[in-house]
Amino acid sequence: MTQAGGKPPFRTSWEPRPTCLNCRRPQSTCYCHHLPQLETATRVVLLQHPRERDMSIGTARMANLCLPNSELHVGVDWEQTEILRRALTDPSRPAVLLYPSEGQPMFAPMPSAGPVTLIVVDGTWSQARKVVRENPTLARLPRLAFNPQTPSEYRIRREPSAHCVSTIEAVMIALGSLESAPERFAALLIPFRRMIDRQIELREQNRSVPRRHVKNKEHFSSRIPSVFAERGHNLVCVVGEANAWPWCAGTVRVRYPDELIHWVAYRLGSGEVFELIVAPRRPLAPKTTTHVELSETQLRKGHAPDDVLRQWRDFQRESDIVCSWGTYALNLFAATGGTLPQLRFDLRRVIKDVVKRNIGTLENFAAELEGPAISSFAHGRAGMRLALLSRVAQELCQGTLLLRQSRAS
Repeated sequence: MTQAGGKPPFRTSWEPRPTCLNCRRPQSTCYCHHLPQLETATRVVLLQHPRERDMSIGTARMANLCLPNSELHVGVDWEQTEILRRALTDPSRPAVLLYPSEGQPMFAPMPSAGPVTLIVVDGTWSQARKVVRENPTLARLPRLAFNPQTPSEYRIRREPSAHCVSTIEAVMIALGSLESAPERFAALLIPFRRMIDRQIELREQNRSVPRRHVKNKEHFSSRIPSVFAERGHNLVCVVGEANAWPWCAGTVRVRYPDELIHWVAYRLGSGEVFELIVAPRRPLAPKTTTHVELSETQLRKGHAPDDVLRQWRDFQRESDIVCSWGTYALNLFAATGGTLPQLRFDLRRVIKDVVKRNIGTLENFAAELEGPAISSFAHGRAGMRLALLSRVAQELCQGTLLLRQSRAS
């Protein structure tokens, strides 16, 4: 389908695209045909920071797809997990951490002459540092570090310094050294280079596409993804609350990672509400109960995380489309071990793309919408935020997103 003059049709930046279920990339940028299958004596365990999971040009999943003897997990707090316990208790493959250490620029002596379990932290350098810092067991492991002989080929993502490389490049170098086969593991770069070349190709194509600047308020609806009109009944709005310690509490430095303590959801099509309070596993931060508007008694009587995840799996449907305000709640849920449908929308970003301005908090934006007073859908602050989020989603589905700014334009 083309427009007059043979030009391709314009498409909003938020229109859902067909996605490959294997590499989770748009089908136009799928690299699955280029994935090698490389058997290894080394067991590779990739621990991915939640914020890196949705990075479309990340390479941890690519490495996982290339290496049958590997596993990929998402989270931040690994101390008490079965995943880390299994990785550390395999007597035939003692664990080492692929991570730089001061004064250790090259490969360190291995704890065993035989195969090892290679633990790889995937994320930006700041994210990786946080994961290692907040998991003392990881921090105590023997470390594997190296100085790359050539610069990173990650031309579509800026590295913080010349010696930094992508996750898949680091895994390639490590496996090549551990198994004395650098030429064989160079095959890991085949899909990596394909992804980079394709991204650069699309970027150059997009530069040549003319931009349309729509100022008339009647065109607001044309910027709203069609999925909201076509599949509004599949939308599930979600809100999560955390027990979040500040980096410093008085004069004592606290390092507890954020943990999910309240998870609520609303299905637009049926009006179903999901709500579970999660019992905190760590001490409550001084202002947690004030922020989430739940008492300590309510929190202490909450469910275990495994129970929450089990009930959420029962609530989910394959056709669900998740909507949130920002991505913090989704990352928090993923760090707990939860899974969500692949099709998700950050409504804050969608609305910003529609109205072309900064929109502030959910509460402030919802105050601009016309309609009856909103009643809370569940307990605490999350219940009211869920109601506000659902109102915004309904406005998008109905095409009645009326803002004071649009009426004044």
